[in-house]
Amino acid sequence: MPLPSKPASDWQDLLRIAQGCSLIVERVRLPEKQIAIEGEFMLPELARLSFDDQVFITAFLRSHGSIKEMEQVFGVSYPTIKARLNRIAGQLEYVDNNPSPSRAEVLERLKNGEIDAAEAIRALEALK
Repeated sequence: MPLPSKPASDWQDLLRIAQGCSLIVERVRLPEKQIAIEGEFMLPELARLSFDDQVFITAFLRSHGSIKEMEQVFGVSYPTIKARLNRIAGQLEYVDNNPSPSRAEVLERLKNGEIDAAEAIRALEALK
């Protein structure tokens, strides 16, 4: 029988107690599947933001990125919204979803027969 999940306020309390310190999750439970996994898990970047910043980003997404709407919701000026977005963005690592392969990766693909020599040469020349 699945146990009830904890209310969202528990997460908010945890973030307030941590006061910006890093958190490591050591147990994850999927009650519907009756599975628990123990280990050391880092939280995703967005979950590491302060509760107030999470609320701000949620409002930004719900407004479809409309800074005008954000001005109305939070009762602050355009520069204030932009400054906060820039501050939050500075806390997040940019993830390139299409990174160029490294020299070692190209050579490994060649070694494994995933690409031929001509493709490897083109890929290595593109890295220069």
